[in-house]
Amino acid sequence: MTHRHPVLFVSHGAPDVLLKPGATVALWNHLGADLPRPRAILVISAHWASREPTVSTAGRPETIHDFGGFPPALYAMQYPAPGAPDLAARVSGLLHEAGLPCSATPERGLDHGAWIPLTAMYPEADIPVVQLALQPYAGTDWHRRLGAALRPLRDEGVLILASGAVTHNFGWLTWGENSKPYEAARSFANWLAEALSRDDRPALLNYRQASEHGAAAHPSEEHLLPLFAALGAAGHGEIPVRLEPEYTYGGLAMDAYLWQDASPAPFNPEH
Repeated sequence: MTHRHPVLFVSHGAPDVLLKPGATVALWNHLGADLPRPRAILVISAHWASREPTVSTAGRPETIHDFGGFPPALYAMQYPAPGAPDLAARVSGLLHEAGLPCSATPERGLDHGAWIPLTAMYPEADIPVVQLALQPYAGTDWHRRLGAALRPLRDEGVLILASGAVTHNFGWLTWGENSKPYEAARSFANWLAEALSRDDRPALLNYRQASEHGAAAHPSEEHLLPLFAALGAAGHGEIPVRLEPEYTYGGLAMDAYLWQDASPAPFNPEH
């Protein structure tokens, strides 16, 4: 008997998180070791935006270093995972069945929203990876619909990995050494956790008005939109486990959320 694969949302943080591993990287290591091994991974990252859903059909996606000003060691990193054109075709088919558009490109590689957490989760880079672009101005419910259309992939051995940020306001950050959590970041992260624990979808979809700090936590929405794709893939009544490793640069809440079956053995964050 096969079991439904988990859905995972991660806050990928600043790219240099891999160079100074702490609680977040340890959590990603733990997830990669303990979650059921997927046959392929579909990543929905905040760092690939398009006018309509677009899937990468690359057979050998390049590692994209889409950032600047970090140490040279980060630019030397590569994540040579194979692509999965068959999965890309399946994604396109599911979206079209749901009445959603989907185009394809053979040229898109893996941006840092994908390869940064995957490097810690699956360092052998031996699981095929496909990326799907989000639509930054389409809103929360659009991305919930997108995720819902992709839900069958969970029964086909695919890990849906949504990669963004619980908080993403550069004005809240203290660059340099990490400092204590910025209070507004902590407040929004806790509000989000409580709404997810109730599966309160109306509040979640309207987070900018329903929470005190929602609009400030995300001056632009692209870093939270992957969460709504994960929410759609999870389905009603499926409550995620909150994984709360740390705050980086004071204002980046590095929370992850895992939606999973209760069997055969749920992920234990205390393990």
